[in-house]
Amino acid sequence: MKKIGIMADSHSGILKQEAEELDIHVLPMPFYLNGELFHEDLDFSRTGFYEKLREGADVSTSQPSPQEVMEMWDEMLLSYDQILYIPLSSSLSGSCMTAAALSQEPKYENKVYVVDNGRVSTPLHRSILDAIDLVEDGYTAPQIKDILEASREKTVIYVGLSTLEYLKKGGRINTTTALAANLLNIKPVMKFGTGKLDVFQKCRGMKKSRKAMIDAMHRELETTFKKEYDAGKVYLMAASSSTAEVTADWISQIRESFPGMDVMCDDLSLGLSCHIGPDGLGIGCSCMPL
Repeated sequence: MKKIGIMADSHSGILKQEAEELDIHVLPMPFYLNGELFHEDLDFSRTGFYEKLREGADVSTSQPSPQEVMEMWDEMLLSYDQILYIPLSSSLSGSCMTAAALSQEPKYENKVYVVDNGRVSTPLHRSILDAIDLVEDGYTAPQIKDILEASREKTVIYVGLSTLEYLKKGGRINTTTALAANLLNIKPVMKFGTGKLDVFQKCRGMKKSRKAMIDAMHRELETTFKKEYDAGKVYLMAASSSTAEVTADWISQIRESFPGMDVMCDDLSLGLSCHIGPDGLGIGCSCMPL
């Protein structure tokens, strides 16, 4: 048996093909479309999903059932001594806390370690790659959990939204605010730190929204993450719920603005897109855990 297996959920942007290449397991996250239950990367295409969103379909997210989580753990424990489960941040979903509680059951005690390091989307993806490296470097599962959680505050994400409609549906903003933003062509930039999502800036149009995000990231690297940036220990990242063409243009703009830095970009998971909506763009960073 292998010593440590790594498990993620699909909010990381890691889908089946990459999971197989990395030799990890990914739990497909559930979502509802017009009242019908689907699971990411299993029974609904990305293209079809965004077509439904643009048509005005009613979308919402859900948590995986405890049974689904435990079934994957049970399967993995046939091949691994221990499991590191690195799910979506507990500040965005109760699924992380549910998994943490399940891991304390006698059956899983000292076998399953749930990591809550405040990550979502591409930073979560990067954390999983870091965990793989730490396993290869010989760290134990409890040590890796502690290392990843110790870097909890070392991340930030800015997301430019094309519409506030989906945050309104999720109850995060009121109808009046969403209507006013649409009428005035306001494209808000949201900031996600560890556990908190706030409106950072209101911009007229996506061009200004993009500039606001890039300017904000420059400030983060010059202030909050200066020590890590100077040491070459910052990961620069992007995410998108837009078309391939728009996404490629966004990545190009980021690379021009941050010469010499690699940019890791993911398509936003369908579950997160239920809240962000189509045509969203994001930029963020996190720091190497060691």
